[in-house]
Amino acid sequence: MSVPTLPEDHAVGEPERLHPLFLLNGVVGSLRNLGGAYAALAYFIFSGQWRLALFAAIAFVVVGTVGAIIYWRRFEYRVGANEIRIDSGILSRRHRSIPYDRIQDVDITQGPLARILGLAHVKFETGGGSDPKSEEGSLHAITVERAHEIRQLIRSRRTGVSQPAPATGTELRPVFAMDLKRLLIAGLFNFSLAVFAGLLGLSQTFGDAVGFDPLSERFWRSVLAASVPLQEFALAHRAIVVAAGSVLLLLLGAATGTIRTTLRDYGFRVDRTETGLRRRRGLVTRTDVTLPLRRAQAAAISSGPIREAFGWKEFSLKSLASDDGGRRAHVLAPLAHDSEIDRLLVELGWPPVPAGPTWQRVSKAYVWTFALALSPLLLPLAVQALVAWPAAIAFGSALLVAVTLRWLAWFGTAYALDDDRVLIRTGWWRRRLLILPFDRIQNADITENFMSRWFGTATVRLGVAGGSMAGEIIPAIPREAARQLRGDLLSSQP
Repeated sequence: MSVPTLPEDHAVGEPERLHPLFLLNGVVGSLRNLGGAYAALAYFIFSGQWRLALFAAIAFVVVGTVGAIIYWRRFEYRVGANEIRIDSGILSRRHRSIPYDRIQDVDITQGPLARILGLAHVKFETGGGSDPKSEEGSLHAITVERAHEIRQLIRSRRTGVSQPAPATGTELRPVFAMDLKRLLIAGLFNFSLAVFAGLLGLSQTFGDAVGFDPLSERFWRSVLAASVPLQEFALAHRAIVVAAGSVLLLLLGAATGTIRTTLRDYGFRVDRTETGLRRRRGLVTRTDVTLPLRRAQAAAISSGPIREAFGWKEFSLKSLASDDGGRRAHVLAPLAHDSEIDRLLVELGWPPVPAGPTWQRVSKAYVWTFALALSPLLLPLAVQALVAWPAAIAFGSALLVAVTLRWLAWFGTAYALDDDRVLIRTGWWRRRLLILPFDRIQNADITENFMSRWFGTATVRLGVAGGSMAGEIIPAIPREAARQLRGDLLSSQP
C-alpha cells in the first residue's frame, strides 16, 4: 500500500463520512444513553402494564435509531494537506482542526464486530493535557484500509519522508513478541489475590443460592457423591474441606488471570517504526498503538519474588501519549527476560540498566514511621483482647504482617544516580525499578511532616510530564542527603 498524496492547494480536503455500518454501534450507544428511561420501562413491566412497556421499548429503539442516523449524517471529517478537520454535533456544531504537526501518532483499535466488518476506530493522539478518554479527536468507524492510509499520510507529512507501509507478510523481525506458551505463563503470573478474595466473598454470599460454596460440606458432598469412602474421609476432616475449597478458588483465580491476559495480550508484538515503538495486541479487541520515542518520560521494570525467581519481569513506559485504556503507562513487555528488556531500552536510545549500580538505601525511618502510624490501633486491640481472644489474635497478626511487609519493602527501597538518569527501586512483593532521565524531570520537591522531622528524614518527589499528581517519590532520605540529591538533579537540567 503506497502513501496517499494530496495536491498542495487542496488545503481542506473532500468531506468524508463514517462507514454506514457505524449505525450498528451508534444505535447501541444511543440506547445506552437513555439510562433514565429504562427505569420507566421497568416500572411498566413490574406493574403489569405490558402495552405501555411494549410501546416504550419501541419508542426507545426508534429514538435511538433516529439519533444515530442524525449523528452519522451530521458527522464529517476532511483529510487536508496540513490538517484533519472534524465537524460534529446535531444542535450545537463543533468544528475541530488538528494540524499534522500536533498529531503524535494515529492509534487504531478494532473490536470483535469491527474486525468482522473490516472497520476500525481511529484516534489522533495529540498528548499534552488532553483527556486520554476524550473522543473529540476520534473517527469511530472507517475502513481499516482508510485508517492505515491516513496514518501513513500523517507520518509522511510530519517527518517529511514518504515511506510506504510494509506489505503483509514482509514485516521485519519484531523488537519483542510473545508466543502462546509465554502468554499462558504470563496469565499464571497475573493471578491476583484480589480476584481470590472476590471469589471467596461471592461464594460465601451467594454460594447457597447458586449451589457453589467450595468451603461448605454440602458442596463437597455433592461433588464426591460417586465415591462414598472419599466423601466420608473428606467430611470427617473439616480442614481438608477448607483446604480443597481454597485450592479450587485459587485455580479459578489462576484461570481468570489466564483468560484476561489472553484476551488482552494475544498476538503481542512490538516493532520499531520511524517515529517510535509500535505495539499490537488483543484477541477480541485488537489495538494498534505507536508510542513516539520523544514522548517517553520514564521506564519501569516490575516484578515480584516469585516472578523474579523464574527470571521474568514486566517492562513499561510512562509517556505523554495515552494507552488504549486511557493510561499513561504503556506495557511494552508483559513477560520478558533481562536481555529482552535491554533490547527495548536500546531501541529507546537509553543504555541498559547496569548490573551493580551504587545503591543508596533509604533510612529505617521508612519502617518506624509506618509502625508509629499503626500504633493508635493498639488500644482497640487491647480492648478486644479482654472481650474475645481469637479476634484479638487475628487482628494483632494482621498488624504484625503489615509491619513485616513494610520491613521487607525497606530492603528493596533505594536510589542510585547512573550518569544522566536516576534509578529508583521500591517494594518487595511488588518490586519496581524506575528509570528516570534527568532531562525528563520537571521539578524536584522536598516534603516533610512532623513524624519525618522527628527522624530527620524527608521525601523527594520528582515530577514528570504526564505523570500522576503525586509524582515519583524517594521516601525516608536523610534531610541533608535529600537536599543534596535535589540540587544534583536540578543542576543537571539542560
